[in-house]
Amino acid sequence: MILEEQRGLHEDVERLEQGICDRLLDDPKHIRDRLNRDHQIAGFLNRMQEQSRRLLNTYNDSDGARTREVQAISTGDPFDEFYKQLGDIKDFHRRYPNEPVENLERAYKKRAPGEGEITTSEVDNMFTGEEAYGRFFDLTTLHENYLNLPGVKGAKRLNYLQYLDVFDIFTPPQCPIKRPDKMTDQYFQYVGALASYLESFMRRTRPLEDLDKLFASFDQEFEKAWTSNEMSEWQVEDQSSGLRTEDTGEGVWCPDCEREFKNDSVYKAHLSGKKHIRAAEARKAHAEATAENGEMNGSTNGAANARGSSVQRLKERAVAEREFRVRKLTSAMQTERSDTRVNVERKQSLTDRERQQELAALYAQAEETTEQRREDESDEDGEEKIYNPLKLPLAWDGKPIPFWLYKLHGLGVEFPCEICGNFVYMGRRAFDKHFNEARHIYGLKCLGITNTSLFREITGIMDAEKLWAKIQSDKKKEKTSTENVVQMEDGEGNVMPEKVYYDLQKQGLL
Repeated sequence: MILEEQRGLHEDVERLEQGICDRLLDDPKHIRDRLNRDHQIAGFLNRMQEQSRRLLNTYNDSDGARTREVQAISTGDPFDEFYKQLGDIKDFHRRYPNEPVENLERAYKKRAPGEGEITTSEVDNMFTGEEAYGRFFDLTTLHENYLNLPGVKGAKRLNYLQYLDVFDIFTPPQCPIKRPDKMTDQYFQYVGALASYLESFMRRTRPLEDLDKLFASFDQEFEKAWTSNEMSEWQVEDQSSGLRTEDTGEGVWCPDCEREFKNDSVYKAHLSGKKHIRAAEARKAHAEATAENGEMNGSTNGAANARGSSVQRLKERAVAEREFRVRKLTSAMQTERSDTRVNVERKQSLTDRERQQELAALYAQAEETTEQRREDESDEDGEEKIYNPLKLPLAWDGKPIPFWLYKLHGLGVEFPCEICGNFVYMGRRAFDKHFNEARHIYGLKCLGITNTSLFREITGIMDAEKLWAKIQSDKKKEKTSTENVVQMEDGEGNVMPEKVYYDLQKQGLL
């Protein structure tokens, strides 16, 4: 029954197209509903590709079954073939009497809340509470792993906010981990987990994008940079060279401290420091241990050394590939990174009671029943009524901010600006910030004022025009006074202004 299978596949593809169109016409406001819609569409697209592939295989007819079925129908008595297929169908249902029949129309139809079926969300279990349905990163576990890395334990301890700024930077001075420490298994597992998390986060938040193509382009860029040795932190080291300099070509390089000094005197002065002595001893011990291992393993010949260097280079390549992917993924998600930093700063400013209330609200939203969703969506406005008698500004979650935060920032104080078209700014912070914004600068230029930096705290048009006229008149007076100044000369040939000359003459000093 190849023809019936083809008809079913065509119907399935058309139903999938209709289901995708129905969901694209819907524009949900909440990020959870938008992600749920995008993941449903992505699932439909994958199924459509799979069904189209099956349909193409049946049309290719590699085994000739479709041709034989067409010939059987077109030649001979058509009712014989009809009753034969009917008998096969009855025999199938006789053997499997409770076989369910798939309803394609109902399978891909967008269900309304009032149909009496439980509508499950596909994104409920995809994100943690910290990620807030893909709005923020959750790097707390990776931050703890970073603090326990070999090269980080003795360095300055970074808090979570500082880590969010430098987690994609693998070169000094932001990253204190040296190149030998990066070859440890602990660092390899850390950078691999970081790259895997960022890739998983992008797949969960961008289900409709062609991410496989994007990741393939990352691999091609890394392959090109690695082949041409363009990665400065992973360039091939020259073991035969002694003192060397950085890329600038100036100064003296200390191989023990892995640091460049401006001149030879500074370099010699640091040799007696405790830090240099410890670094030199550690480097010497590492070299001796490497030499002993080489002798024990019989790696004194040239072939074994070359094999060891190639293995070392392969390890470096694996670490460098993960670092490169982390940088690329982070650069593609700068918005989520900045939002994560703002969210962490906001949470740090909350009290313990407010954190508990916010957490309880998130749990209540996650455990919301189907009946509550049905009541919310049946509302004509489609928005929840929020009790806000003081008319406080709304936070990122759509709820009023705390009253103490409202008073702290002075958001109840109005600052009107006549230059900006009588626009009212709420709070001193917004008022001070608007003097450098395009609206205020455009208003000053409309008044003929070019030097806007001198008109801070000036909001009235009359005041701005008077101040500009006074500045222009002062400039003219200063120019005139400098041009009309009279120079006097005494008997010894000293030149001085006329006023100074007459003052000295009255005192008898000339």
